[in-house]
Amino acid sequence: MRDRLLGIAPKDFDIATSALPADIARLFPRSQLVGAHFGVSLLTETPGVTGESVEVEIATFRSEGAYSDGRRPDDVSFVSDPALDARRRDFTINGLFEDPLSGEIFDYVGGQSDLLAKRIRAIGDAARRFEEDHLRMLRAVRFAARLGFSIDPETLNAIRQQAENITRISAERIRDELVRILTEGNARRGLELLDEAGLLLPLLPEVKAFQGVEQPPEFHPEGDVWTHVLMMLEQLQKPAPTLAWGVLLHDVGKPPTFRRADRIRFDGHAEVGARMAEKILERLKFANGEVEQISSLVAHHMRFQDIQKMRVSTLKRFLRLPHFEEHLELHRLDCLCSNRRTEAYDYAQAKLAEFGKEQLRPPSLISGDDLIAAGYRPGPQFKQALGAVETAQLEGEIHSKEQALALAVRVLKGLE
Repeated sequence: MRDRLLGIAPKDFDIATSALPADIARLFPRSQLVGAHFGVSLLTETPGVTGESVEVEIATFRSEGAYSDGRRPDDVSFVSDPALDARRRDFTINGLFEDPLSGEIFDYVGGQSDLLAKRIRAIGDAARRFEEDHLRMLRAVRFAARLGFSIDPETLNAIRQQAENITRISAERIRDELVRILTEGNARRGLELLDEAGLLLPLLPEVKAFQGVEQPPEFHPEGDVWTHVLMMLEQLQKPAPTLAWGVLLHDVGKPPTFRRADRIRFDGHAEVGARMAEKILERLKFANGEVEQISSLVAHHMRFQDIQKMRVSTLKRFLRLPHFEEHLELHRLDCLCSNRRTEAYDYAQAKLAEFGKEQLRPPSLISGDDLIAAGYRPGPQFKQALGAVETAQLEGEIHSKEQALALAVRVLKGLE
């Protein structure tokens, strides 16, 4: 309802009804009861026109009791009055109903006026809404950022007063909301609102620390680390989560490595930042693959400054990093939001086109089995020998199995 009134194509449709779960099961035998306590059923249909499956959530009107855990109501009661159902929801723009047959809109909470005013406002007592479910504080930020709305002053004040409670929510729920804030559009506004609402410090103190950290003006005329990251986030257009978090955390190592010498310096901030990023992401329960990719983005983002001086083998290994397109985009944004020098970006693009996939990752000329067949016993020295062979192959110094085996034997003999 909300998206349709805003002229946005709805991603899904939720049905609220006075029908009880048993009635829904009888009317839709293929529906599944996915939230028995809350009277929520899920119906999957495959329309004949598109052939794509559509999931529709059907929920019985309900009122709710107290929330003792800051997440879910202790008890619910099924009701027949939609007004009661609307008043237990989070924000007025999410409390609108439409009769699918007549098109009549039922607004019991002032949602339409808030849509017109582009305002996120809690239904009823804002403090109570956030006491019921602390995650609603993050949802307010997400809706405001994505829709380009403001947050009602009373609602914002209630969030500030309860901001510390956000850490009582499970890391997984926090992670999912933060990912949405960074990827659904208007990520810069999302981060600014997190800070304005007092949620940034308890959730991401390492990012809050960006504020006021000066940078050398000859490289960063835009200002401090906070300003730099905000500018980069502003350029994101619904990115992959890993790129979004790479942008957010790429300079996370700068505050702890800040020092003044001949100029402002951040010695080793990429390496320090990669370790910090891993801890942050593990704290938020990211999947291992995501942790690896995001921390890789942080660890390697400074390597572009030396890209034109790299040996061919080093360059090829760099260009074939997993999801290198994200490394490239992070660097592009880093440049555009600082000194605007894109020579390294252009060079990387040219080399990617020049080398192609086969030159970046050519088939191995030999393997450990070949070394065993040559009479050598397996051990850690195999890795060094095979690494030397690959380096020579990437440099274009060897091209055949015979050349590769001869080189490997020389390396192994040198290690004896």
